[in-house]
Amino acid sequence: MRADRLKINNENIMFLGETDIDVVNQAIINMNPKLVIIDSIQTMYAEELTAAPGSVSQVREITSQVMRVCKSRAITTIIIGHVTKEGNIAGPRVLEHMVDTVLYLEGERYFSYRILRGVKNRFGSTNEIGMFEMKEEGMCEITNPSEILISERDDNPSGLCIVSSMEGTRPILVELQALTTQTNFGYAKRTANGIDYNRLALLIAVLEKKAGLMLGMQDVYLNVAGGLKINEPSIDLGIMMATASSFKNIPIPKDMVIMGEVRLNRRG
Repeated sequence: MRADRLKINNENIMFLGETDIDVVNQAIINMNPKLVIIDSIQTMYAEELTAAPGSVSQVREITSQVMRVCKSRAITTIIIGHVTKEGNIAGPRVLEHMVDTVLYLEGERYFSYRILRGVKNRFGSTNEIGMFEMKEEGMCEITNPSEILISERDDNPSGLCIVSSMEGTRPILVELQALTTQTNFGYAKRTANGIDYNRLALLIAVLEKKAGLMLGMQDVYLNVAGGLKINEPSIDLGIMMATASSFKNIPIPKDMVIMGEVRLNRRG
């Protein structure tokens, strides 16, 4: 049903519902395919080991066997590993050390955008990304992510600003959305979606100390459009500008891109 939905009509694709690595290796040797995909490595097991599937010894042995069989025949191999709630590969990290390339497919449940990020590459650059959109026909490439991540709006409300983030060697324009409101509790609430919470708290402290904005009794909410997660230091100034814009209710021009790292005690 999924192949029909994705319009896949190819007789050269074989599915093997096996978790025994010996059976899988024998099938690879017999067929000698151009591409092998194992989904997932945590469910595979080798009979000669008594450990449970997904354990350190099982993952190490299975990965070693697959690499030996496939590299000797120049077969491209993709090994899929489950991830934890924090976004890290579940189980032992030995898998990441053994393979040549590690790719993370990132995305939020309620957003249609996905980012394929290279975090390790023995034969090329790292931290490069590819951006895709989940559609009915599968994941489709987004050639201009900035066009997608910047919302089209006729009006220009306060609390919005455009920042530039470097993802590998690729600059991307992203929209930051900030909202400040009078707190109803004894202490102000800070919520960050897409950036580090501690970074937001630090930048709010700088706004209070250096810019004189009384945000102590203001709830501050900040969101990165599109469900992206950004660690780029140059968005610091954009976070502060969006927060100040919402607090002062003064819009930022739509055609302005804000970049700048903020330090604690002097201008960055």
